[in-house]
Amino acid sequence: MIIAFIQRAIVQGIPLLFGSTGEIITEKSGNLNLGTAGVMYVGGISGVIGAFLYEGSVETVNPVLAVLIPILSCILGSLIMGLIYSFLTVTLRANQNVTGLALTTFGVGVGNFFGGSLIKLTDSDLPSITLTQTSNCFKATLPFADRLGWFGEIFLSYSFLAYVAIAIALLAAFYFNRTRSGLSLRAVGENPATADAAGISVSKYKYLSTCVGSIIAGFGGLYYVMDYACGIWSNDAFGDRGWLAIALVIFAIWRPNVSIIGSIVFGGLLIIHNYIPGLSFSGQEILKMTPYVVTILVLIIISMRQKRENQPPASLGLSYFREER
Repeated sequence: MIIAFIQRAIVQGIPLLFGSTGEIITEKSGNLNLGTAGVMYVGGISGVIGAFLYEGSVETVNPVLAVLIPILSCILGSLIMGLIYSFLTVTLRANQNVTGLALTTFGVGVGNFFGGSLIKLTDSDLPSITLTQTSNCFKATLPFADRLGWFGEIFLSYSFLAYVAIAIALLAAFYFNRTRSGLSLRAVGENPATADAAGISVSKYKYLSTCVGSIIAGFGGLYYVMDYACGIWSNDAFGDRGWLAIALVIFAIWRPNVSIIGSIVFGGLLIIHNYIPGLSFSGQEILKMTPYVVTILVLIIISMRQKRENQPPASLGLSYFREER
């Protein structure tokens, strides 16, 4: 039961890890993208559209194309969302909080519109789309994992996107701390006026970090549909995972490597009520609140300790006006 719990916690946490890593990259530039939930939703439906069109055009799917087409579709959809946010907040200097919330509403609306349209095209009796062949390609695991006992079950029994999520988080941590451009990105997030005076292109870093962060967050939606949900798309089935990803950013104190552990913790807290026998409905709902409660506690602690390395970027959520430099 413990092994099964750990496995389910990791699977639950991978979409959150994608979303939080993408949001950390975005926030390091000073952009506060509260539209992560919408970006993940669009990433998921974009992958579904690509897979739906491909499965409908062939009798037998090619595993490489079955994976590549949804990934490219997800990248395109998520990139468009990142460009919309960047154009509004960086070029037009719109309020970042309002823009992010509007992007969430827009993303969910786009996902439900195209999801509902595809459901009508299939003439399905159920309000969902099933992409079993594509999902099987995404869910493929290492063939020798079952022969390694508990070690294989806990560490090697997941699809390739799970390991991609962990690799991206580790690479992001290395990029922020060990590369020149990573330090420049952090400088833009801390003090864009000083970075601008030092010859760093503030707009370029904000655009790139937001777009790259959106693409990574979009992979969270793709993973949820193709792996966790076994290729089944239902409107509004994604839940509050986008907001949990934002909460995980705070829990991880803006460190991508810490978000790896945090995503597993959050994933475990989301399903722990299923492993407690005799738990009442009210008790289940209280346990579902624990990720947010833990985030609030972490936020209180880091605010009280006032350690600079645990604080968000100084210019987070603030538009940069070069004329005021």
